[in-house]
Amino acid sequence: RGRAPRASPAAVMFTQACTAAAGAAGLYLLSSGKAPTSISTILEQPMDVKVAAGVASSCGLLLSARFVEYIFYKDDQVGKGPFSQTLEFMAASLRKTISSKIVVNNWIDEYNELHKGEEPDARNVAYAKLVNAYYELSTLFYEVGWGTSFHFSYRMAGESFSEGMRRHEYYLTSFLGGLKPGSKVLDVGCGIGGPLRSICRFTGWDVTGITINEYQVNRCNQLAARQGLSGQCRAIQGDFLAIPAANGSFDGVYAIEATCHAPDRRKVYSEVYRVLKPGGYFACYEWCLTNKYDKNNQYHRWIKKKIEEGDALPDMAYTHEIDDAMRGSGFEILHTRDMSLDPNQKFPWYHPLTPSWNPLVQRFQFNPVGLFLTTWGLRLLEFLWLFPQGNFQIQTTL
Repeated sequence: RGRAPRASPAAVMFTQACTAAAGAAGLYLLSSGKAPTSISTILEQPMDVKVAAGVASSCGLLLSARFVEYIFYKDDQVGKGPFSQTLEFMAASLRKTISSKIVVNNWIDEYNELHKGEEPDARNVAYAKLVNAYYELSTLFYEVGWGTSFHFSYRMAGESFSEGMRRHEYYLTSFLGGLKPGSKVLDVGCGIGGPLRSICRFTGWDVTGITINEYQVNRCNQLAARQGLSGQCRAIQGDFLAIPAANGSFDGVYAIEATCHAPDRRKVYSEVYRVLKPGGYFACYEWCLTNKYDKNNQYHRWIKKKIEEGDALPDMAYTHEIDDAMRGSGFEILHTRDMSLDPNQKFPWYHPLTPSWNPLVQRFQFNPVGLFLTTWGLRLLEFLWLFPQGNFQIQTTL
């Protein structure tokens, strides 16, 4: 039997604080004999009673919202709804900034400096710094705004966003040669391990993920422990151009929109080939340019540049360049295709990035009102010192 998901520490502390505050305010009102019986009587009371009544009622509403969230999300695989996620996001952001002593504005300036100009030479040389800075800044935003699986997928009819993401992940595992439970598998560029944990539960494999970013390693292992999967999957810190593993260490390897961060595709694929057992399979989703891309078209170049800036890509490669790099690394290509052309798509891969006016969906943040509220909400939190300075700039960049 699986263990029930734990509530986030931030949500637990918030619930305890609200309960204590509501209890203290209620006791004060009862002991003073001035407990108001209606809103109109509150206005007639002295300031101390108004404050106590306001604290009691506000905390009561927040606790009610937390209870409703618990009812709706208690069976969720991470045990958190949007309320808890927001609290954890704020707490984690403050902890990360304090513990790592990061000055967000400085990191943003360095990241933007690497993306000046269209030529990728500087980004290729400093790719490790580029990717690490990007994920140090963006991981928390991705987790709250997108989820724990940092990739795209199209949706078929009847699928929710999360169902489409899981199908996309499970489908990739079908290309690893029917590995048995307990097989040793490597996730190249695992992020905070959303796919890693999902694939572990689905297949029973023993999965190791590698990511260059220390915060992602810690967060991945924290979430694995919370879901009772520490013995079956874990993340390690490392560069996938020099994977810290012996030759032939893994029965299978997969990568989900990760090796596109490498400046040299042949080198990263060669590393995968090295750590893969002879006869093993490597399955990969990759960001690519198609032959429709025209480097002489200014609009095409602008789109390519914005994708590279928004996803920390040193330089995007053509599909045929990816295939050639695979073969040059020693692989035999059994299957390759452009998945954006797959049939039976109800919503394309980019649909979650299109604006919506429904305030209950994630896409609301991309309409003009949502962008305004998000940006100025972050600025207000920074002004109140409830959020690290400079984070609204991360949201703007993303």
